[in-house]
Amino acid sequence: MVFFLSLMGYEGLEVINPEGSTDDAEEEAGRGRWKQEERDGYWKMMQKYIGSDVTSMVTLPVIIFEPMTMLQKMAELMEYSYLLDMADKTEDPYMRMVYASSWAISVYYAYQRTWKPFNPILGETYEMTNHNGINFIAEQVCHHPPMSAGHAENEHFAYDCTSKLKTKFLGNSIDVYPVGRTRVTLKRDGVVLDLVPPLTKVHNLIFGRTWVDSPGEMVMTNLTTGDKVVLYFQPCGWFGSGRYEVDGYVYNSAEEPKMLMTGKWNESLSYQPCDAEGEPLPGTELKEVWKVAEAPKNDKYQYTHFAHKINSFDTAPKKLLSSDSRLRPDRYALEMGDMSKSGFEKSSLEDRQRAEKKSREEKGQKFAPKWFDETEEVTPTPWGDLEVYQFNGKYSVHRATAENSEDTTDVKLTQFNPWQFQDLSA
Repeated sequence: MVFFLSLMGYEGLEVINPEGSTDDAEEEAGRGRWKQEERDGYWKMMQKYIGSDVTSMVTLPVIIFEPMTMLQKMAELMEYSYLLDMADKTEDPYMRMVYASSWAISVYYAYQRTWKPFNPILGETYEMTNHNGINFIAEQVCHHPPMSAGHAENEHFAYDCTSKLKTKFLGNSIDVYPVGRTRVTLKRDGVVLDLVPPLTKVHNLIFGRTWVDSPGEMVMTNLTTGDKVVLYFQPCGWFGSGRYEVDGYVYNSAEEPKMLMTGKWNESLSYQPCDAEGEPLPGTELKEVWKVAEAPKNDKYQYTHFAHKINSFDTAPKKLLSSDSRLRPDRYALEMGDMSKSGFEKSSLEDRQRAEKKSREEKGQKFAPKWFDETEEVTPTPWGDLEVYQFNGKYSVHRATAENSEDTTDVKLTQFNPWQFQDLSA
């Protein structure tokens, strides 16, 4: 399954075939999306960054991008948000954890895509409505390091997230550390859930077929009652054994198992009541709680139907903010298949962002996000400390005003301008 290249200039680079065939390293390395000359050029550019965090320090070619930003990627968590509605409705404390943790698992089907989303411009936003009664807003609150904050809400739950991804480039793979805090408040009982996901490994970035794995534990804790779910993502083994498999338990506050959970994060998840030893209770059966929705066939970016909705204006609110990711010219050009224009627009936006930063620094001004406030709280995570941002409520007022507006301007004609709403202070 694991090979190391012996080709001149690439000695020691790891190439992993998830199917575990007997192909040698050179044959597997020749597969994937890169042409020989592209692969060689990319490697020459990237090899100096081995061991580094490359989240925002490297200018990457649009050939590896998908037409979506990291803010939109955050919104993909909302596809199966009905599971959080069910968690709020149930009176069974352990089923509450089954539903909520299944929601957290459900997004991994979308996360297996091997294309890179665009890094948001400072002050960029993404809004989503018209899905399960949810109002969703995310904003890029910091550029170095890249940090995003998100808030979503409907009648059953409120979701709040601060995300500061860290990476470690390893040559032909990259580790992605989900430094962040994700909290869900279930409104009926005021229960607060905290989520800590596993890291993600992207294999065969340059040589071989790129694929994604997320080995390790996902922990969801009920901060109100002390109940928790611990789900273990099996690492991919020889000949694909264990790939996609997730197993674990719902525990009560005394750390006694109450529900076993099992499934595959790219297919479905099931649960069953269990005894103190973790064995299924007699007279009970395994029941499916979540199943992945049918996806489009042969989609270029392996998008789900929901991912296409996220990119569309069908989920856009009235009077869309001009800072919205849908309006980015580089993202839109890539969606339309114009890679050359996408690369040009991406460079233009990055140049503008550098110019805006220089101007702020010369004037002694500091950027402050519009829809989220930085708190004094710094929370520890398994991969480093995190400065926490909180939803400030201004967006709710803005949204109510916009909905009552008689402005009939076509939002598709709005020019992308993440700098329009920036708050600057001396």
